[in-house]
Amino acid sequence: MGLLQSWREYAYGGNMSSKEGKALWKRYFDAEQAVYEQLLENPDEVVSGTVEELAKKYNMSLDYMVGFLDGINDSLKTPNPIEEMEEDTFVTLDFDLEKLYCNMVDARAKWLYELPQWDKLLSEERRKELYWMQKRSGTVVKEKKIGRNDPCPCGSGKKYKKCCGAAV
Repeated sequence: MGLLQSWREYAYGGNMSSKEGKALWKRYFDAEQAVYEQLLENPDEVVSGTVEELAKKYNMSLDYMVGFLDGINDSLKTPNPIEEMEEDTFVTLDFDLEKLYCNMVDARAKWLYELPQWDKLLSEERRKELYWMQKRSGTVVKEKKIGRNDPCPCGSGKKYKKCCGAAV
């Protein structure tokens, strides 16, 4: 079994709302936040190494590092091969700042997208813009339906039912 599958079974296999499940996720989110704080302090540094080396570097268990890599993968300029990942797989954390911020908003990870490190990286206006852009991206907007007695959108001046709606 690969590391990613093992992490997913560990993290999602039990009852996530149980006392043990909540404790697991609390520990994971604290560890995840600590890594992001370090990464965002020096965003121009491209961190790389094996999965095991990064787990040691960031003082995380191997399981938690795999979870972290799974979470950040969509924000990377070049995604890592997380499906086939093993302890000795070489990974790179070259992330796109704006994409990372948007993905944190999408994940509703307020504890991450409100980190003080963002103040130095993206202006408050840009963060607000990205926040609302991400929120709107999940909103489905239905176009106004043309009524039978409305003017035809083709511009003929006729009612829709007597013009283009007649063909329907």
